[in-house]
Amino acid sequence: MEPFVRLTAVAAPLPRPNVDTDAIIAVQDLLILTKQGLGKKLFRRWRYEESGVSIPDFALNLPAFAAARILVAGANFGCGSSREHAVWALQDFGFRCIIAPSFASIFYENALKNGLLPVSLPESAVDMLLASLQADPGVEISVDLEACTVQFPDSTSLQFAIPPAQRETLLLGLDPIDLALRHRDALARFQAVQRRQAPWVWQALHGADGSRGTVSH
Repeated sequence: MEPFVRLTAVAAPLPRPNVDTDAIIAVQDLLILTKQGLGKKLFRRWRYEESGVSIPDFALNLPAFAAARILVAGANFGCGSSREHAVWALQDFGFRCIIAPSFASIFYENALKNGLLPVSLPESAVDMLLASLQADPGVEISVDLEACTVQFPDSTSLQFAIPPAQRETLLLGLDPIDLALRHRDALARFQAVQRRQAPWVWQALHGADGSRGTVSH
């Protein structure tokens, strides 16, 4: 996972509250078997007519936001189902940070685990930022995870909060598997103790001869 330290990039405005995961990536598009290509389906029903023609006034279809890596949206972003594809689609499009007044809890956790930074700012501040982005399309803002600040186009700087453990994993570029591997020695010691204390569990999992078996219920 790519570390997130500081990002200065074009920010795209999406002045809508309650953007749900089905709007981010529609259920019929979940059949794509890889993460690559999901970005083409991002906000598909807002970006395209049924015929496939681009809707010209949707922000992500405007040339000024073609290189956007930050998305600024309304409150309760990512509500709806728990589909992780919503995060993957945003990332595949090119986004590394979403700024909103609030996020749905499952989306927030999915984003952090996949290296997409969700930043919560007061609604009044987000409204000011959205107005700035719409007035000056293509302007850049900066998100600094080390300092936990967002710098607006007018150089105003605001603090944001993020759980310390998740902040560290983003700064280091560690996903949950990477985190687990950092404790491989402790895990190995735990497994060794468990093999002695509960051998029947390991026999059920791997068979009496050590080959992998099926756990019976």
